[in-house]
Amino acid sequence: MIAVIQRVSKAEVRIDDAVQGKIEKGFVVLLGITHSDTTEDIDWLGKKILALRVFGDSEGKMNLDLKAVGGRILLISQFTLHASTKKGNRPSFIEAARPEVAIPLYEATAAFLERESGEKIETGVFGADMKVDLVNDGPVTIIIDSKNRI
Repeated sequence: MIAVIQRVSKAEVRIDDAVQGKIEKGFVVLLGITHSDTTEDIDWLGKKILALRVFGDSEGKMNLDLKAVGGRILLISQFTLHASTKKGNRPSFIEAARPEVAIPLYEATAAFLERESGEKIETGVFGADMKVDLVNDGPVTIIIDSKNRI
């Protein structure tokens, strides 16, 4: 799994001009799932996301995690994170998991984050044409790949 985590002051996802999910301070997490991902990846990545200390403390140092600042998560599926551009100019998405694999893992990731954080996780809709509007705070953007743990 690949997660692109953006620290935001606000964000929302719209589908057909209707708000699907919305948060104030927190993280927008763009999640890419590949065919070899498992629930082990969810546990590892979910714990990493929730423990990220990228919010400013009283001295302005990035020392606080999501819970410490009362932040929330907007989770968006994004198969294009597994794009390969090695050949030509048209990306290949062969490494992205098919929906029958990706949807249950995406839903399990949302459930894990909700259970572990104690906060409702806002989400997009898997496979939908979504419009994501956000204010990246900092900007702070972190990329985590569950296959690169060492």
